[in-house]
Order: sequence, then C-alpha cells, then structure tokens
Amino acid sequence: MSGYCDSAPGHPLHGPYHDNEYGFPQREESVLFERLLLEINQAGLSWETMLKKREGFRQAYDGFDVDKVAAYGQADRARLLADPGIIRNRLKVDAAIHNAGVIGTLRVSHGGFAAWLDAHHPLDKAGWVKLFRKTFRFTGGEITGEFLMSLGYLPGAHRETCPVHARIATLGPPWLAQIGAHPAVR
Repeated sequence: MSGYCDSAPGHPLHGPYHDNEYGFPQREESVLFERLLLEINQAGLSWETMLKKREGFRQAYDGFDVDKVAAYGQADRARLLADPGIIRNRLKVDAAIHNAGVIGTLRVSHGGFAAWLDAHHPLDKAGWVKLFRKTFRFTGGEITGEFLMSLGYLPGAHRETCPVHARIATLGPPWLAQIGAHPAVR
C-alpha cells in the first residue's frame, strides 16, 4: 500500500493511524474487534470517514467490549440505527453484534480472537477470506484482507522504504515470521 505511505504522513487523521497503528501487531480483544468493526463499516465508504467516526463507534459500541455488544438486543439495534455518530446500516449493525458473539465463542475454542488468528496462521489471503466468510458476517475479500494487513497478519501495509515498515519489523508481525519460514511467500 505504498500510496498510503505517501499520502498519510502529515494528515491529521491518516498520519497518526499510518504511523502508529496500521500494520502493527495487536493482541487485545477490544482492539481486534474495533478494527474488524471499522473495516466492515468502511465497506463502500472511505477510511477517512471511519477515522472521523471512530470515537462515535467507540461510544455506541461500549468501548468495543465484546461481551456487551454480543448481548445487545432489539433496543440496542434500534439505538445504533438511530445514532448519527456511526454508520447506520442494518446489515453492518447486525454483523457487529453477531461477530461479537462469535469472538466470545473463540475464547472457548481457542483462548481468544488473537489465539484463533494465530492458530490459522499462516494462510494466504484466499484462505483467510474463506475462513472469515465461514466464521463471521460481512467479511468479504477486501474487508478480510485489510483487517489482516492492518494487524500484521498479511504483508503490504507499508512499502519497505517507509520508516514505519522498519518499526513494525522490530515487533515481529506474523507476516514477517511467515516470510522467514516460507521464502516463496516473498
């Protein structure tokens, strides 16, 4: 995503995201859920819209607390669909609630969302997309790919000459381990 490395630095919203979040490995469940929720809601819209509405999403979805969101009922759905601080799309709202429930079950089956991702790593993008479509709602190829790239599971968030790329490499993102183990992936 070399274009992002050119356009994001210095931008009031994209700059901090590019420099401190995009492509950085994450383990915390609420951060993983937030990123999945934002990627799903970005479908058909710009990432800048998501960054502008990020705080609105945080408030509307109880700080991305998986257990609270998984327990949402009809009153919560109605509240979300009336909230101008987020994307008011019934399919995306329903996907967020459903996916929170799925993440809760991943604690039982794998010890958590991050452990589930680790258990399926390394997969190529097509394998990830197939797995996500089977597991979650509203997770097509672009959403799944961006979600995984944004968390360091797939390469490509930053070009190799971007200073952020070097910082991320010191953190040992999963894609880097995959390249080390499988030279053909390069």
